[in-house]
Amino acid sequence: MASNMDREMILADFQACTGIENIDEAITLLEQNNWDLVAAINGVIPQENGILQSEYGVETLHGPAYGPASHSAAASSAPSSSSAFRHVVPSRQIVERQPRMLDFRVEYRDRNVDVVLEDSSSVGDIKHILENELQIPASKMLLKGWKTGDVDDSTVLKSLHLPKNNSLYVLTPDLPPPSSSHSGALQEPLNQNYMLIVTHREVQREYNLNFSGSSTIQEVKRNVYDLTSIPVRHQLWEGWPSSATDDSMTLAVSGLTFPCHRLTVGRRSSPVQTREQSEEQCTDVHMVSDSDGDDFEDATEFGVDDGEMFGVASSALRKSPMMPENAENEGDALLQFTAEFSSRYGDCHPVYFIGSLEAAFQEAFYGKARDRKLLAIYLHHDESVLTNVFCSQMLCAESIVSYLSQNFITWAWDMTKEANRARFLTMCTRHFGSVVAQTIRTQKTDQFPLFLIIMGKRSSNEVLNVIQGNTTVDELMMRLMAAMEIFSAQQQEDIKDEDEREARENVKREQDEAYRISLEADRAKREAQEREMAEQFRLEQIRKEQEEEREAIRLSLEQSLPPEPKEESTESVSKLRIRTPSGEFFERRFLASSKLQVVFDFVASKGYPWEEYKLLGTFPRRDVTQLDPNKSLLEVKLYPQETLFLEAKE
Repeated sequence: MASNMDREMILADFQACTGIENIDEAITLLEQNNWDLVAAINGVIPQENGILQSEYGVETLHGPAYGPASHSAAASSAPSSSSAFRHVVPSRQIVERQPRMLDFRVEYRDRNVDVVLEDSSSVGDIKHILENELQIPASKMLLKGWKTGDVDDSTVLKSLHLPKNNSLYVLTPDLPPPSSSHSGALQEPLNQNYMLIVTHREVQREYNLNFSGSSTIQEVKRNVYDLTSIPVRHQLWEGWPSSATDDSMTLAVSGLTFPCHRLTVGRRSSPVQTREQSEEQCTDVHMVSDSDGDDFEDATEFGVDDGEMFGVASSALRKSPMMPENAENEGDALLQFTAEFSSRYGDCHPVYFIGSLEAAFQEAFYGKARDRKLLAIYLHHDESVLTNVFCSQMLCAESIVSYLSQNFITWAWDMTKEANRARFLTMCTRHFGSVVAQTIRTQKTDQFPLFLIIMGKRSSNEVLNVIQGNTTVDELMMRLMAAMEIFSAQQQEDIKDEDEREARENVKREQDEAYRISLEADRAKREAQEREMAEQFRLEQIRKEQEEEREAIRLSLEQSLPPEPKEESTESVSKLRIRTPSGEFFERRFLASSKLQVVFDFVASKGYPWEEYKLLGTFPRRDVTQLDPNKSLLEVKLYPQETLFLEAKE
């Protein structure tokens, strides 16, 4: 008896050869022939259109009886003219395996380079192509963006199990940036290490990440993607400085607090995407195929690329379990389930609730009546032959995803492992009763996956429907809509009861509020007058204290200023002319070796503290107050003379 994995491959090959798109019909035909691929195909394409025939009937092939190798072996072992068997090309010809081509889009600063290579090439081959395109030595490149572990130049691309379309980016830390006007001033921050404390909002978990000042914001986001499984395009950040407007910006110039800065990241909620959009977004940057025939030429014997089946990428198929066995925390288990589901079937899928089943009940059933929803529980099973078809063609259909998003809270669980199966049956018994638990317990593996539709009631939770995996998109949608009709009728009754109860409570609250207001009206009036007088006195005192403090600071700064150098001084002297917001000018001479802080103190002594005003240069226009106050006037190019103007900060 063929295993579940073999059955999936046989099913895909049978559909490719016969052109039968209805999965139920294809499974029925295969079961009638005991999952013998050749017999099933000859049953659909008999005699003159069969796969292998003889004068006495169909020859039974042993081993992998449907690959090109087996066909060629059979042909070579038989005489060319007097063989008892003859090879007849079926209606859908099986092609020999061609070298698999991989597309890469490589980002470097403001450039994108498209690279197409066979999967037998190495990482070093990509670098050699980029060396010609970017005019950068291959030894200076760091090629980043790989989804697997450590990769070096000798790594063969085929060993990485990459999808057809990939996005990478190049870092050149040993090469200077294209613009070096401020390189001297930024050299020290570039060499500093920043500690970023990143909080993952959904799971309330902190990550302490160390980055050098030369790292870019894009690198930070890609690293966070590796930790949280939130793609860069779906990351919603809080805590970046307002100056960090470009992901290519280094941390040294982004305005982060040194040496430690706090950030928060979560998953961005977005409208339901179309099926085509979700397929295009399987990688960060989707490349266009070189030819319309690539998908077929790159396929194996029956159009299935190294495990790619029903639209599921080979890198995602059985890559890792959907859910860890004996998971202690249901929320963590659901996070892994969602990430693995996305990697197998794409980003267009139902939004799974992250949390325990009890928390899903709370979210769906115990809010206001108008906000309540049905609960859909998806039970996954990797060993069922229907799982890949159900997930890729039904559960990820745009219409199903949209309808579930609007009307359901969707929770999921993996029934593949026996420990997880037993744990769910325990939860099922506790929340739905032993009858429902027994119904699920008696389901056979090939009847999975299951979709349970739950409606919350005042005293219990009712299971409206149990949908098995052997269904169609239209049938699934009709059963979801039928459940919604039942739920909507119950919801209207609940809304009516809730509105009446709230109306009674509102009347009582209004009466209590009117009585309270009548008692406090006079007292509030007196207290308001007293507060007004006290506030006026307090504000006057504060104003006087602030004026006295400001004047004391101004006098202190004025007395601490070094003497103004004479014009005939032998030392280098910088002459600064400063224009105030009112249009007045004041001038002063400073030693070129004086620190920029002396200029700030001088301006503050004139009544313009740097906390409230910006000191701006004219040519080029720049904010002098943002420069290092410990540098000399000569170093910040305020020598031999400069005209500056003051501007109030916003």
